[in-house]
Amino acid sequence: MKKRLSTIFAGASIAALALTGCGQGSPSGSGSTDEASSGGSDASGLTKVVVGVLPIAPSVAVKYGIDNGIFEKHGLDIELTTSSAGAAMLPAVSTGDLNFAVGNPLSVLTAVDKGLDMKIVSGYSDSKAEGDDINGVVVRGDSGIKTFADLAGKTTSVNALKTQGDLTIMESAAIDGGTPGDLKFSEMPFPDMEAQLDRKNVDGVWLPEPFLSKALANSDNELLGYPNQKAIPGLPTMVSFTSGKFAEEKPEVVADFKAAMTETLAAAEDDQTGAKALLPEFMKMDPKVAETLKMETWDGAVPTEQLSKLAELAAEHKFLSKAPDVDAMTVK
Repeated sequence: MKKRLSTIFAGASIAALALTGCGQGSPSGSGSTDEASSGGSDASGLTKVVVGVLPIAPSVAVKYGIDNGIFEKHGLDIELTTSSAGAAMLPAVSTGDLNFAVGNPLSVLTAVDKGLDMKIVSGYSDSKAEGDDINGVVVRGDSGIKTFADLAGKTTSVNALKTQGDLTIMESAAIDGGTPGDLKFSEMPFPDMEAQLDRKNVDGVWLPEPFLSKALANSDNELLGYPNQKAIPGLPTMVSFTSGKFAEEKPEVVADFKAAMTETLAAAEDDQTGAKALLPEFMKMDPKVAETLKMETWDGAVPTEQLSKLAELAAEHKFLSKAPDVDAMTVK
């Protein structure tokens, strides 16, 4: 199956994108054609669709599905596009420059709250409901911080504000008897967090794998806990989505994509060794790191219960004006 990798560059906030995205043109470097954007057939008879993903390890499942012919089996020719920012994909999906995207469900809920017509097509990846999770909060062993409630008045670094990191940490603090509003957060790239914790410039850091394991290998650090697991066990980390317009105009294409994605994710979950083997090329990752990397659970089923809880928490903590109806915004 043919595919072409390109990159979307954008840095606007989700609120600004929601207000202006419908009037924007093609993202820089997307290179999508009118035929591709319409979900039309190419010379091979396959339906060409443009799919946006983030350049992170779990996205490799889509490449696994492409390389193993699963999307082609369902009549789809995938043009895979990477975006350095998840927020960039939402207006691109809204305008049709991307037919589908895979991203953080809270960003999708936020886009709907801001007025964009988004539809969840399938599940994608979930954090672990029990055992070792795929992200966690790390503190220094001498900090005296033993519960999430102890983060009151302290500064915790997350990669982006008003997303699942700070939301689940706030809820975890509430569960531990603290006041979420007393917590402070700073925005910082994951690669910089451990050094800043070591210098005591921050009190806690929210890290995914492989950064989490690396930080915990330092005996000066300790795991405070897994906020995803504490707030919403099995919290979805990504879903696939499209625009309401595309779902209405191309229901057969959306159904084919949903079926292909569901089959792809089940196959990748069953063949983690094969999926991880694609990471050195896909992520320019060291093969040894890729081989031992802890991964989310890939699952195409839409976790409606967890997503609804996520929407409720986001509204409770004022991330959203109100909780969207997850069932109503899910493609059946």
